[in-house]
Amino acid sequence: MAKRILKEYQRKRNFEVTPEPDGDKSPSAPKTGLLLYVIHKHQATHLHYDLRLEWRGVLLSWAVPKGPSLDPSVKRLAAQVEDHPLDYGTFEGVIPEGEYGGGTVMLWDYGTWTPEIPDVDSALKEGELKFTLHGKKLRGSWVLVRTRLGYGRSSGKPQWLLIKHRDRFASARDVASEMPRSVSSARLLADIARDEHGDVARAAKGDPAGSRAR
Repeated sequence: MAKRILKEYQRKRNFEVTPEPDGDKSPSAPKTGLLLYVIHKHQATHLHYDLRLEWRGVLLSWAVPKGPSLDPSVKRLAAQVEDHPLDYGTFEGVIPEGEYGGGTVMLWDYGTWTPEIPDVDSALKEGELKFTLHGKKLRGSWVLVRTRLGYGRSSGKPQWLLIKHRDRFASARDVASEMPRSVSSARLLADIARDEHGDVARAAKGDPAGSRAR
């Protein structure tokens, strides 16, 4: 089932060039019954964050241009993109220029998620998915709500809003700026680009002003 779902992901990538996982291999980590949650920080043509939630053997994915906000009054656009393989959940590195999504990718947050509704498939179909994140940076209750327009006028991608619910983890803090480093390697985007032979100057544009690479 997962291989069929991943056809779009695989069609867009040349795995002889990109270091991204091809999705043909089983996840290296043993299954625990917990659902994987990941956010990648991706300095491609434009900086954005990729929210990924494990469901039915793949990572459902949304591109969030401005990144997550802990403020419940802030609604962040989240464009649904192709499903990714589970082993993408540990990916961090540089996608070569000229390849789909070319640029530097950081594993910005990692953990697990718990649905707050009994039927995830119905929630996705109806356009309102409530869930709890158990990450290193993001925690507590959130919701993804599909907009009335449904699809972006130019991209054709399903458009959602990512919103933080009011709970003890809600805050006015700018978590993206305050916590800019990778949860797996403690690197900034510029560090990752330098270590992986990417475009350091371009990657550094995605790091907060005043932050220092290693």
